[in-house]
Amino acid sequence: MLDRLSFPQPWLSLILFVTWQFLSDGISGGSLVLGLILAWGIPQMTQGFWPDPPAFINAWRMPAYLMRVVRDIVAASFEVARLILSPRPVRPAFVCYPLELEHPLAITILASTISLTPGTVSADVSDDNKLLLIHALDAENDQEVIDTIRNRYEKPLLEMFR
Repeated sequence: MLDRLSFPQPWLSLILFVTWQFLSDGISGGSLVLGLILAWGIPQMTQGFWPDPPAFINAWRMPAYLMRVVRDIVAASFEVARLILSPRPVRPAFVCYPLELEHPLAITILASTISLTPGTVSADVSDDNKLLLIHALDAENDQEVIDTIRNRYEKPLLEMFR
């Protein structure tokens, strides 16, 4: 009985509650009650879509990872602009990236990070979750792309999820 009254995804519930309070026209008793009902009800209804709870072991490393990603997005934006404006032809390449990550959420975060960074797009994940197909706008060689992604993104994610 108490299991049905609990919050199956507490972080999602907190985000939903805070978002509802921002969207409502001021904080009142009614918005607090409705926010709590939504924060409890939506995770209850979507519980079947959350088969594995996120397995963050070192979640405290996430802010540093996010700062690195933001810094890389800004730097890559300038690099892509410089590349487009230069007369040198680009060297696009598809790279098969061997994944060390195993958790589906970690693979999704890595693929999203790659796609958010200008100049690279994650195109596909193999059925066995061992390879990630990446398109790089300008790559001197495949190993350079692999080493950069492994050192800048995958190693910190491995530390967070192992």
